[in-house]
Amino acid sequence: MSEEGFYSVRMRASENGAHEQGGKHISGGELISTYGNLKNAVNVLLEKALTHSRGTPDFMQIQLELIDQPITKLKPLPIGINEVESVKEGHSIAQNLLEIAGVPRNCIERAFEQITENSGLRGAILFDIRSSERIDNRNDKGIRVSRMDWSTSNFDKWAVYHKITRSQRVKEALVLATKVSQHPATIAELCWSDDPEYISGYVASKKLGYHRITRLKEFGDERGCRIFFIDGLSDLHAYITYLEKQPIFVEWEEEK
Repeated sequence: MSEEGFYSVRMRASENGAHEQGGKHISGGELISTYGNLKNAVNVLLEKALTHSRGTPDFMQIQLELIDQPITKLKPLPIGINEVESVKEGHSIAQNLLEIAGVPRNCIERAFEQITENSGLRGAILFDIRSSERIDNRNDKGIRVSRMDWSTSNFDKWAVYHKITRSQRVKEALVLATKVSQHPATIAELCWSDDPEYISGYVASKKLGYHRITRLKEFGDERGCRIFFIDGLSDLHAYITYLEKQPIFVEWEEEK
């Protein structure tokens, strides 16, 4: 992929006004696009916002910005699938995976205690594994990971090779998890969607890869969760800048 002439295209949509005015978050998304494909990229994000199960937006912002720095290429995390029968079982597996990834048990328990109060955030919270406290100071906004993508053709090849349904959800989640886990301060990520019709989620880390868990909430629940467990962070501003500003492109190569 060439590092010249690419744009970051981002969308956010809400109901009952803009997010800053207390509007309910409906949808968000982003792509990296060439100039010639900008119209298609905008249409993809527009369609996503207008057909989301969380509701009908009355505020939407689509923003594009020329990428003026080198794009880092990353290989997608290895993927595993954990089939579960209940939310309780899903949470148990998620907690065990987080512990294997290096998150202390007391920190995991503390994070799960706070999930409900942090469920309405637009972005992720940063959870320090030493203090077991949230440290991003972003209140209801959270951290929105940005400037990332994976070409559809390359993703489709990956999905066929791994015998996985070519789902846009899986693609977006794996791209984000790959970028977040790449930073050396990231120990693990826990996530499930705020989409009431999508009950799966995942635990991801550079050590373990991307572990999809088929049930982490009940159907109809609009509460989501995204937590980055971090350690050894000497510069919070630099870490957030990496998440929000560093452009990355996922690229898969078939194993020889």
